[in-house]
Amino acid sequence: MRKQYYVYILSSKRNGTLYIGVTSNLTKRVWEHKNNTIKGFTKKYKIHNLVYFEEYSNIEEAIVREKQLKKWNRTWKFELIEKDNPNWKDLYKDINN
Repeated sequence: MRKQYYVYILSSKRNGTLYIGVTSNLTKRVWEHKNNTIKGFTKKYKIHNLVYFEEYSNIEEAIVREKQLKKWNRTWKFELIEKDNPNWKDLYKDINN
C-alpha cells in the first residue's frame, strides 16, 4: 500500500484567514487543528474549517505544491477553493467517514 500525502487549506470562515499545510494523515491533522492541540497560527486565529485539499503519492510534489499555494495571492486561493467548494463547506465531515 502506497503512502498518500495531502496539501490542505483551512479557513476561519468564508473569505477569512487561511492556513495551508501538508500532511500524510489528513483526518488526524485536521482533528488536531480543530481541537487546538497545536499551538500557533491556527489556534490563535481559530482556523478550523477544512475547505480544500489535494492528494499526492509523492511527498516532494506535495511540498512543492504547498509552497506554490502559499505564494499565491488571496484572490487566487479563494478561486481555487470555490472551484470545488463554492459554499466553503467544512470538508472534515466528508473525509472523516
